Amino acid sequence: QVQLVESGGGLVQAGGSLRLSCAASGASRSPTMAWFRQAPGEERQFVAAVRWTNSNPYLSESLRGRFTVSRDSAKNTIYLQMNNLKPEDTAIYYCASGSPILSSLRRSSAYNNWGQGTQVTVSS
Repeated sequence: QVQLVESGGGLVQAGGSLRLSCAASGASRSPTMAWFRQAPGEERQFVAAVRWTNSNPYLSESLRGRFTVSRDSAKNTIYLQMNNLKPEDTAIYYCASGSPILSSLRRSSAYNNWGQGTQVTVSS
């Protein structure tokens, strides 16, 4: 079984930056890793994804320009760089892995492994 461990969350002022990390360990890694976020009372929202076989990032259109996703294959780790953070970015950020087809890549149901989440709080 794959274990996913997120780190890097915290409290930041609006306009600041954070970088989240997600390290995968355990069984063979799944081909796709992703970031989702969930704010209180809201559904889990796709943020970004990346595949181990290529470095093409997949980003939520609403976050493009502020967020970037990258991977380090040697470390089995993906990163989410978040810049110019806004209070509405406040959420628990989850790392996920799975084998979604391209058309399902943004769906949380397409992923079968999840981390415990890391809290990101952006103050105004």
